Amino acid sequence: MAPSSRTRVWEHRGVGFVDEVTVFVRGGRGGDGAVSILREPYKPRGGPDGGDGGRGGDVVFEVDPGVHDLSFLADHPHLRAEDGRPGGSRNRTGADGADLVVRVPDGTRVEDEQGLLADLVGAGARAVVARGGRGGRGNASLASPRNRVPRTAEAGEPGEERRLFVELRLVADVGLVGLPNAGKSTLLSRLTAARPKIAPYPFTTLAPNLGVAEADGRFVVADVPGLIEGAHEGRGLGHRFLRHVSRCRALVLVVDLSSPDPAADLATV
Repeated sequence: MAPSSRTRVWEHRGVGFVDEVTVFVRGGRGGDGAVSILREPYKPRGGPDGGDGGRGGDVVFEVDPGVHDLSFLADHPHLRAEDGRPGGSRNRTGADGADLVVRVPDGTRVEDEQGLLADLVGAGARAVVARGGRGGRGNASLASPRNRVPRTAEAGEPGEERRLFVELRLVADVGLVGLPNAGKSTLLSRLTAARPKIAPYPFTTLAPNLGVAEADGRFVVADVPGLIEGAHEGRGLGHRFLRHVSRCRALVLVVDLSSPDPAADLATV
């Protein structure tokens, strides 16, 4: 979908990590049609010249590689595009409402009550999550052989309203998976320029970290927070952490060989 000529862009460059959020979106309302009669010298009985209302703006999600989580949506859970402008005399059509373009991270999934709306992967991927309403017709558009001079016009239609569940699933080539304090963050810091927090105690990593490695080409490595036994059943924050490796092309199981039973640790992972 090509962006409209008038577009508002909301984006976020904050810190922290938010990977799921519920938001409410609404497309802009269409502008009302106009009721107008042509008034010119020597034309006392001019015809209808009320223009149509403009279309309401859409709410659009677009992937921006510079956005890394859903913090902006968490801070702004109610999103509404601009309303269309009403029509005018002399058959002037009202201006369309500006689309509201919200920048989201790569790997954003969007669902409503009916199911999946969009799975946005790749820079520039876009999806309309709430369409704007149609503009109402002015009395010039409503004229007919039976009613040559209508004295009414149509109201603009409301935009779509939706309650959305938005989830981030990181996009990486390789995912590092292991128990807490197994050395995943240390490995990531050695393979890439990423500098995750590293400390000699469990659960140092509380949010996924990404880094870019160079070896016969570039590839992205994801360090996922430590898992506990039963993570695949949702224990701890298992489901939330595991979804971040669901798109990885390969998984690397990281085991601390200095632990009392490395084989058992590997079996747990």
